[in-house]
Amino acid sequence: MRLRLDIAYDGTDFHGWASQRDTPEGVPVRTVQTTVEQTLAKVLRVPVNLTVAGRTDAGVHASGQVAHVDVPSASLYTRSIGGDPSRLVRRVARLLPSDVTLRAASFAPDGFDARFSALRRHYVYRVTTAPSGALPTRARDTSEWNRPVDLEKMRRAAEALIGLNDFAAFCRFKPHATTIRDLQRFEWVDVSSESEPELYEARVSADAFCWSMVRSLVGACLSVGEGRRPETFTRDLLKETKRSSLVPVAEARGLSLVGVDYPTDAELASRAESTRGLRRNPSAECRECSSEG
Repeated sequence: MRLRLDIAYDGTDFHGWASQRDTPEGVPVRTVQTTVEQTLAKVLRVPVNLTVAGRTDAGVHASGQVAHVDVPSASLYTRSIGGDPSRLVRRVARLLPSDVTLRAASFAPDGFDARFSALRRHYVYRVTTAPSGALPTRARDTSEWNRPVDLEKMRRAAEALIGLNDFAAFCRFKPHATTIRDLQRFEWVDVSSESEPELYEARVSADAFCWSMVRSLVGACLSVGEGRRPETFTRDLLKETKRSSLVPVAEARGLSLVGVDYPTDAELASRAESTRGLRRNPSAECRECSSEG
């Protein structure tokens, strides 16, 4: 049986989502995937392997991460679970550390694939330019930029990037991966308050993201906002065919994956198949990869 899992985590003390080999000294590397898989395996009493919508990098958070897992039906029809996957939530959450939780568990519709069925991913980036820095209670998910910025300049810089473009200038190199993405939303919002002055959010949505893309988009706009780069900076970067050294990468702690959109149940299988087809096509390799660091 395939289950859909909705997961949230504070990425500060994790080395990203994806499982990694131990260090040369034999020390286990702490990742979200390994932590959740090991806990699920204890409850279900079978090995599990998660497939995720977006593989976040070290220090990146998530409130709306989605994964799926295939498990034997017998592992769900125990006295404690009784065939109801929602009962996994309490059992698993009690065993997980405080910086990661299972928010929901349900039977996945036919054809559902957490990665390949996804239509788009949504990220939010929080950053403050206040001289006092981030509010201590939000310091783990709010980045700091040490110069004041012009919000309208950042909005225009972001708007210039919306659409189907080659974002090579904003992506770290990854073999066999295209950098063409459909950036569907990129807006800056002033969310300042009395307790959190000079606080801004970048809200970014796309069909998929390449490695380091969101933090590079944010960094480019911030450099325009502070006046270090001209307002045409982001638009001109779309002409580049490789990673630009002029683009600063904003720090990971401000970034959170907040949601993943899927089509209707009837369209899940066709969406997954079309995405896999793009992955198999040498002329469009990895167009739908979703790794954000």
